[in-house]
Amino acid sequence: MQIDIGINETNRTAIADGLGRVLADSYALYLKTHNFHWNVTGPMFQTLHTMFEEQYTELAMAIDEVAERIRSLGAFAPGSFSAYAKLSSIPEETGVPAAKDMITQLVEGHETVIKTARSLYPICDSSDDDATADLLTARIQVHEKTAWMLRSLLES
Repeated sequence: MQIDIGINETNRTAIADGLGRVLADSYALYLKTHNFHWNVTGPMFQTLHTMFEEQYTELAMAIDEVAERIRSLGAFAPGSFSAYAKLSSIPEETGVPAAKDMITQLVEGHETVIKTARSLYPICDSSDDDATADLLTARIQVHEKTAWMLRSLLES
């Protein structure tokens, strides 16, 4: 069935592809945050364990919103580890780093999602896609605040 929401098919596809990268980065960050929640140790254990849980829970909800926006644009959302590995800019962590290194990696992950999301504004603007732009703005605000809070833990 034809989709007629005021955004042409070429732009809908480009936006959905960009959102696929946001989704992949968000999922990679979710997985990394959940991993760190399980495996953090040291004197900041309780603080970080709780903070990481709050963060991966928020990311889980965000992943769903991004995927549903992709579907609203008429595309299929990527949903496999192999697809995420191809699309994500966030490196996988296969070991168990020290708590401060976990925090640093998560800051970098949030900053990556921000940059990936921000890169979609030009196509959203030129397509009058306010819905995607609003979603990206909300996501960027959450990631910027989370990165700030994590960076604050690294200050001496």
